[in-house]
Amino acid sequence: MSTHDKTLKLVTNLDRAGIEERLAQIRGAAQSADLAELAQMLEGIEGAPRAQLEQTVRSALRWLNGKPAHMGLAAHLELVEINLPNLK
Repeated sequence: MSTHDKTLKLVTNLDRAGIEERLAQIRGAAQSADLAELAQMLEGIEGAPRAQLEQTVRSALRWLNGKPAHMGLAAHLELVEINLPNLK
């Protein structure tokens, strides 16, 4: 993920592997942006139950609320949130 604005492709068919990959990318971007608290929220999500992933993503979105400098990360988290119903 880069720091400049890009168009986010709306993907609604991510499976668990795709969702976990996106969350790992967001975690890495948060670490790169010195957002240790956000990165920590996204630690250990691999294999987590759907309810836990939903809670984690919503908590991360609340944490990013009001931080316009990190709207790109929020957009990626919203994309993950859209795909959470795909988890079985």
